[in-house]
Amino acid sequence: MKAAAYIVGPLDGPGAALMDLARRLRFSAVLPYAGVAQAEQQVNRTPVCFFLFAAVPDVGTLRNVADAIRFCPSRRVRFSPLIYFSESPSVEAITRCINMGFDDVITMPFTRARVAERIERQVGQSHIYYETPGYFGPDRRDRVTAPRRAAETRLGGQFRRLEIVRNLMTGVNVLRDDLHMAPTG
Repeated sequence: MKAAAYIVGPLDGPGAALMDLARRLRFSAVLPYAGVAQAEQQVNRTPVCFFLFAAVPDVGTLRNVADAIRFCPSRRVRFSPLIYFSESPSVEAITRCINMGFDDVITMPFTRARVAERIERQVGQSHIYYETPGYFGPDRRDRVTAPRRAAETRLGGQFRRLEIVRNLMTGVNVLRDDLHMAPTG
């Protein structure tokens, strides 16, 4: 696959297993995550980079990395798929990942075929992203874990709605970029 995979997390245990899985999925490059600057250079060689996050005891510790990727000035990095590999189907962990802008959360078993199918969903088809002052990521309002309170939704204030397609040869193509304002008074 003409895409790179960055493994985010410890280089032993779940991180090592994830690195091995990424190699078996035939990513053109499999690298430990070493910061956004490295990813900005990599997207010049492989226009799509996947960020595969190994399971950690507290997913909240991933926020800084997720924010660095999601709010990166480089379009190719910013729209990169973020995928968390969870060892348990905890609704709380999944909700936290969604609120950080993750594209997918994959729970065990991490079979090659199952993971390959989930990764393939990220390229060659349209994805809707939303940008607010505190969120940048996929539209997740239809999920079971969607926010219940109005303050947690995108119903208030200004937001951008972007439609993208990831292409392994050309990178990210923005099909639509609409700015929306909340109605006044």
